[in-house]
Amino acid sequence: MKILADTHTHCIASGHAYSTIQENIKAAAEKGLELIALTDHAPAMKNTTSHAYFANLHVIDDRLFGVRILKGVELNIIDFEGSIDLDELVLSKLDISIASLHIPCIAPGTEQENTKACIYAMENPLVDILGHPGDPRYPLNYHEIFKAAKRTGTLLEINNASLVPGGFRAGSEENIERILKMAMKEDVPVVVGSDAHFYTGIGDIYYVERLMEKVGFPDELVLNTHPQKLLSALKRNKGEKKR
Repeated sequence: MKILADTHTHCIASGHAYSTIQENIKAAAEKGLELIALTDHAPAMKNTTSHAYFANLHVIDDRLFGVRILKGVELNIIDFEGSIDLDELVLSKLDISIASLHIPCIAPGTEQENTKACIYAMENPLVDILGHPGDPRYPLNYHEIFKAAKRTGTLLEINNASLVPGGFRAGSEENIERILKMAMKEDVPVVVGSDAHFYTGIGDIYYVERLMEKVGFPDELVLNTHPQKLLSALKRNKGEKKR
């Protein structure tokens, strides 16, 4: 499978990543990607950047080294009511957003509480993607998550970093396999994100690809293989004229 877009990347602004934006974009170009999303952690994450950082992302070119750039954010879901940590005015001016559950921002609850938090976040018209829903530290009712994804148009992410041995979300493989099988059964497309925190990881989906091969997941359900199809599937772009 050849992906042409990486929808989940971090630079030094996130506080625990180690490359610059330029290094990440150059790496994307060198790997033949056509699109990269800049999705640093929103302000509730410890040691990340500020609200002003996201408000000023418009100064970055839309294209560098032949790669289209989406200015975005990885939002933190901060309570079981699905609240997120960036205001609507700034969020509406970005190109893409991911909303995720992170240990520094919200302690894991029950399956019902975690599921409710995700669904409420997914109901936000400016949340395009639910980030790493396979994290076993946050048990979810995947039947309810899939129903919400269909109803709200929110995309579910298959996160490569969740599958890297020794990573923060150890034990994710079983859940991600279940998500993939449900996506095939429901004919629901997914997005794949490297969740790269260093430029060598940009566009790297090695572990996701291995798992997709195991379950026979079809390439046509991976939106990252077709950048325009991906852009059209983002909730904020639906009904808008394609750029």
